Amino acid sequence: MNLPSLIRLLALAAIWGGSFLFTRIGVPDLGAVILVEYRVGLAAVFLLIVAMFLHKRLNIRQHWRHYLILGVFNAALPFMLFGFAALTLTASALSILNATTPIWGAIIAAAWSRQPLSGRTVLGLGLGVVGVGVIVGLDHWAAQPGAGIAIAAALLATVCYGIATTYARNATHVDSFSNAHGSMWAASLFIAPALPFAPVATTPSIGVMLAVVALGVVCTGIAFLLYFRLVKDIGGTSTLTVTFLIPVFGILWGHLFLGEVVTPSMIFGSLTVIAGTALATGFNPMTLQRG
Repeated sequence: MNLPSLIRLLALAAIWGGSFLFTRIGVPDLGAVILVEYRVGLAAVFLLIVAMFLHKRLNIRQHWRHYLILGVFNAALPFMLFGFAALTLTASALSILNATTPIWGAIIAAAWSRQPLSGRTVLGLGLGVVGVGVIVGLDHWAAQPGAGIAIAAALLATVCYGIATTYARNATHVDSFSNAHGSMWAASLFIAPALPFAPVATTPSIGVMLAVVALGVVCTGIAFLLYFRLVKDIGGTSTLTVTFLIPVFGILWGHLFLGEVVTPSMIFGSLTVIAGTALATGFNPMTLQRG
């Protein structure tokens, strides 16, 4: 992996780690539904501008069902579930739970292909469960009212990501950029009918709105561009390392900007989840592509 790719990888991990920070800032004032509609709407507009510059068409009539599936399972549902969880859980906890995504992806892929799970995957799943258990059982925030439901919502969000990833791997007829662009518009339309039932409780401050813009444009729109550039330059396996780096930045941003306490159980639990993810996905650092 060359230096420019390493910088992009670190930038992507920092940006996606920051998405939990911005969600924590925005969701108390806006609620999960409105916050996510802003997020996917701003990302859709940003990617539309990029698509116009690149002269890339979506072919909506041909691929609308495909975009809808991705939009629902890769954006609308998981974003709203994480938004709901953010009302109770810390940004650090959310970023750690997000690291279980590849584990669910491996399980769903095995079910999709009707192939039994390997011993390595089962061991990785077990480690992931242990890591989550350590965090839930020993951290103070886990004792708050509603924490159990919030944790379940965050884990269900990662299951949605696993479904979307498995589907996308088996639906290669659309290029990656169009997948990102089309899915954002589909997510916006999917969430729109719920907006009248989710009024804003308070007038959001300038800080909250800046967090929303950062969440939509930077953490979603720009992040997708970085992600697809990395997949093109260093391959999907090497790009997978971003999963292991996101909790590092999620914990760091939560501590620096929200004053979240970093506990030994959180560190041990996150390392256990990351180890389980590496096992479940068959990740081997010795196989990383180098440029």
